[in-house]
Amino acid sequence: MQLTKTDFIHYLQCPESFWLAKKEPEKYPKGEFSIFLQKLIREGYEVESYVGELFPNAMVLDNFADPRETKEVIAQGGKLFMQPAFVTEREVFARIDVLERLEDRTWHLYEVKSSVRVSEKPSHNHIYDVCFQKYVLEQNGLSVSKCSIIHLYEDFIKEGAISAKDLLTVTDVTDKVENAYSGIVNEIHTAVGLLDKMPNLNHCSCLRKTRANHCETFTYFNKDLPQPSIYELKRLSEKKINELVDRGNFGLIDIPKDFELSAGQQLQYDSFVQNAPIIDKKSIQKTLDDLSYPLHFFDYEAYGSAVPKLDGLKPFEQVPFQVNIHTMQSDGSITHFEYLAENLEFPKSMLEQMQAFTRMEGTFVSWYASYEIGANNRMIQWLPEHEVYLNYINTHMFDLEKVFISDYVDYRFKGSSSIKKVLPVLVPELSYNQLNVQDGTMAMDTWGKIAFDSIGQEEKKQIRQDLLEYCKLDTLAMVKIFNYLKTL
Repeated sequence: MQLTKTDFIHYLQCPESFWLAKKEPEKYPKGEFSIFLQKLIREGYEVESYVGELFPNAMVLDNFADPRETKEVIAQGGKLFMQPAFVTEREVFARIDVLERLEDRTWHLYEVKSSVRVSEKPSHNHIYDVCFQKYVLEQNGLSVSKCSIIHLYEDFIKEGAISAKDLLTVTDVTDKVENAYSGIVNEIHTAVGLLDKMPNLNHCSCLRKTRANHCETFTYFNKDLPQPSIYELKRLSEKKINELVDRGNFGLIDIPKDFELSAGQQLQYDSFVQNAPIIDKKSIQKTLDDLSYPLHFFDYEAYGSAVPKLDGLKPFEQVPFQVNIHTMQSDGSITHFEYLAENLEFPKSMLEQMQAFTRMEGTFVSWYASYEIGANNRMIQWLPEHEVYLNYINTHMFDLEKVFISDYVDYRFKGSSSIKKVLPVLVPELSYNQLNVQDGTMAMDTWGKIAFDSIGQEEKKQIRQDLLEYCKLDTLAMVKIFNYLKTL
């Protein structure tokens, strides 16, 4: 059974999850991050399509070329190769993005990444990827003396046709690879060995990690965890998680009374013990009473791509393509506005229609306001004629999420202040579960089909309807939550 680089990164995240995916894939649950991962893969291919311009004399092997073909091609001589494939005696497989033969007969290994910098985050360390590729090459008798990562140039701005020399940059990571190499080789051997034995499947290694770093199979492996568990405590550090795990404390009910918690965690714990929310009603009412009507509950959806598609954009810079607004007057009456673009363009028309609907009056209410503020700041750069309006929005913004940081804490929110955690508790009659579009990443990916894919009118109509329903629910949810708070 082959071990690929993708398999190895999976192993580094969680050995048990890796084993299940490889040995019993029919039992592997479909992960909630699959759409996000598919987007990353597509963007990776898009970035790779420009790499050939940097190496015009490279011999390009077919994407499905096997290691035997690679050996035959390399044996014939040549200096530069793209997509050569190699496999070790123990079935560790790698396809190399670019491989260059140096004058001293050693090799320069290039790895392509669809990111603006070299990542060394625990969730995905690019240096480990290069170590894996180097290991496979050296097991095939190729001495690798230099390692580089080709990635997007962070300050690239599209102006007309894209040149790979402007879009991409090359970062030498040879020293970092050398420092990490021996440790990664040991991990590769362990991963290969794990495929030959049955690990303990009663739990997985993620029990000792923070919730953000849990594998997709965490629930599958840890079915017996008491609910609510310690992993629902907001921002509980890995150090404290390990202290509790070492003591066998996995549920909120098991946390010792003398265990040190942050102020926010303590509120969450107290809510659980009391089986009721902890609410500072006076603070909430003062906050809401200070808002100036009309209240414009609004939400943007935006599109960004690794390789920018509009002149004036940087890699991954997001352009709003949709806005939804529910405006509430002081008497509680509601009017509604929605806009959804057909094509990727700077949102001049959207802003004109927004301003005609809201005018420069009242308060703009969002959830996680930094997102909308950031979008407005970008639009000021692209469309300076709307600067006054956008600055008005930013300076008259209220972030409804902040109420649920400390003034309204309920353990049923599972340590989150996300609207998708708050809404089911406070307004259970509203739900995202029945929508075809359920989050921002899915909205971006789905809208991309309208803008860039050749699809039929019926499918386009359905996508538009799905997007409008999703964004409308985001702002309607804010209205309902606001009204709930007013009744406290």
